[in-house]
Amino acid sequence: MAGSISLALALIAAAPVPPPDMALIPAGVFLMGSRDKAPDEAPVHEVAVGAFWIDRHELTVAEFGAFIAATRYRTEAERFGWSEVFDRVRGEWTRADGADWRHPEGPGSSAPPEEPVTQVSWNDAEAFARWAGKRLPTEAEWEYAARGGLAGRTYAWGDELRPGGRVMANWWQGVFPVHDTGEDGYRGRAPVGRFPPNGYGLYDVIGNVWEWCADWYDPGYYRRSPRRDPRGPESGTERVMRGGSWMCSENFCSNYRVASRSRATPDSGLNNVGFRCARDARATAGRPSPRAGAPAAGAGRPARPPTRAGRRGSSSRSGR
Repeated sequence: MAGSISLALALIAAAPVPPPDMALIPAGVFLMGSRDKAPDEAPVHEVAVGAFWIDRHELTVAEFGAFIAATRYRTEAERFGWSEVFDRVRGEWTRADGADWRHPEGPGSSAPPEEPVTQVSWNDAEAFARWAGKRLPTEAEWEYAARGGLAGRTYAWGDELRPGGRVMANWWQGVFPVHDTGEDGYRGRAPVGRFPPNGYGLYDVIGNVWEWCADWYDPGYYRRSPRRDPRGPESGTERVMRGGSWMCSENFCSNYRVASRSRATPDSGLNNVGFRCARDARATAGRPSPRAGAPAAGAGRPARPPTRAGRRGSSSRSGR
């Protein structure tokens, strides 16, 4: 009896410690993509994904601020000195000098600590993930997790946009970009976790802010994607974004679907784009945290010259 108890205690001690605020997504097979929506979502194809951890919610301003305080990292928007902002009054995208993660709409704005961090580029998100001992999810992992165990459904909660008349995520109700009724309780970004989670316990996988994925974007990648753990093309000019944002609406882009894809250049910052992190399931036990180590890549780097005529931003109408 004593030997059995000792063995059980040893097994418990050796078990991986669940990372805080992350959900374990079990290995499985799912149908990725859609049949009758955007061309880059086709064809629907079977994908096998290994087990992994993923953040339950989008990274918040407060969490990103802890990274900045620990590493003195400067985001690309800070180094460029400007970023792109959707001007709700003018109803269009505009360049905003001084817009960054602390001031997502420009110098006169501020980012509440519980909101998802925005105005962070893919490169900024990657730097945070390395510092946190995590990584960005692949596009296949993201869609598998966002579906929450529901096979072939349009949204993270089913096939009805408003089941029982209820708004299930933060997206633009009304006529974009003229009028947002705020039916969901918000005009713009919402604090994380204010809407029901999906079947895997993940919040805001639909709406609120687009989320960076690890993959390069290729509109035809699904036609040649490997069946097991696809990682995206080996190279490209834009990175994948998933999930839609508070700007998606029924009359404009309706990209609040689990299969929707968008993209932007890796140095882009926008006030409707953030991220969440993932982590290999097998890497949770005994892995040292990098937080006490060297500063993240980009900490203290000299500023890059601003490029007024550059390609920062999304080339996708739906991604903007």
